[in-house]
Amino acid sequence: MGFVLKLAVALVVAYLVLKIGITMLRGFGQSVAEPPPPGELRKLRLRYRCSLCGMEIRVDLAASEIPEAPRHCMEEMDQVAVLE
Repeated sequence: MGFVLKLAVALVVAYLVLKIGITMLRGFGQSVAEPPPPGELRKLRLRYRCSLCGMEIRVDLAASEIPEAPRHCMEEMDQVAVLE
């Protein structure tokens, strides 16, 4: 009886691994979404600084006029200036 139970569990696990693997491979086969048209992105000039390490970045394009602050060092960055 123990052998039959082990065989059944092994078959179920093998089926699940195969099913997950096939699903992942199908996901790789799908095409990447088209980038948005250039007119949909807004031109911005925002500067952000990480309050923990001091790294600064500049945002030139965003999908909205007031984008969410980027994250660095697991914290939201502080907006430093709006560049003209």
